Amino acid sequence: MIETTLAYTFPAAFALLPGVMDSPEARALLLAIGLQESGFEARRQHGSGPARGFWQFEAGGTSGVLTHVTSMRHAEHVCAELVYPASSVACYPALEHNDVLACCFARLLLWTLPERLAGRASADRAWTQYVAAWRPGQPRRATWDAYVARAWSLVDGF
Repeated sequence: MIETTLAYTFPAAFALLPGVMDSPEARALLLAIGLQESGFEARRQHGSGPARGFWQFEAGGTSGVLTHVTSMRHAEHVCAELVYPASSVACYPALEHNDVLACCFARLLLWTLPERLAGRASADRAWTQYVAAWRPGQPRRATWDAYVARAWSLVDGF
């Protein structure tokens, strides 16, 4: 599924977002987060949890993207283009099956961070950004560096 994300989901999602949001750093961090959160294998959180989509959004994160001053206008545009109401009630369940919407929301969540995205040699900084944006309940730092390395390898090879 990760190859499908690279080949199809990223181009479709980034076509709906301003060009400045597309970068190797954004793609690598999105892949690393997807690997960390779901392994690109689970659209619904294991154990009946509330998270949805490969990037494992919860309702609060969905609302955050829709209401944050830096992402709201872009989220409204994405929703209009994909024919969804710009509301958490509509978008949260859709994230489970609409990978383009989920990818856009994941990128927009990263857009709310105040600093530039971490680069190739910054797994520690990427971890800090992931934790700040996703606020995972049980963060697993031990797996992160390998996911970041794999993400960069995939981005470089695509």
